[in-house]
Amino acid sequence: MPDSAEAISERNAEVVRRYLRVFETKEVAEFEELVAEDVLVHGAGLHVRGRHHPEGSVLTPGLSDCRVQMDDLFAAGDRVTVAFTLTYTHDRSGRDLTMTGVKSYRLREGRIVEFWGETDLYGLLRQAGLVPEQIPPF
Repeated sequence: MPDSAEAISERNAEVVRRYLRVFETKEVAEFEELVAEDVLVHGAGLHVRGRHHPEGSVLTPGLSDCRVQMDDLFAAGDRVTVAFTLTYTHDRSGRDLTMTGVKSYRLREGRIVEFWGETDLYGLLRQAGLVPEQIPPF
């Protein structure tokens, strides 16, 4: 008997939860089970392919001790959408920096095969003192 739509949605939601936990554990080897090798990644004006892209996001130099808060999660069929807050320790200053974002994942056979999303990178850079507090007018 095939899985119900509800069971598929919950299983896919759990894959995404595990994916986001890797940002805390930094165990990127777990991506082999969770993310397709040729995953399509859309965001920040890029459209790229390959598991190494999310792996690079996990291993961002200068930021450590990531804590993930899932603010909202919605799963339906092969899609899971998450609003989240990431809190990092800024290695140079020791201060906490936060970044919010929203990502939408498409899964097939228990793996993430494509995702779209945006994060507030400007806000993170502002907290780190790397960009001005306010964006100058054009």
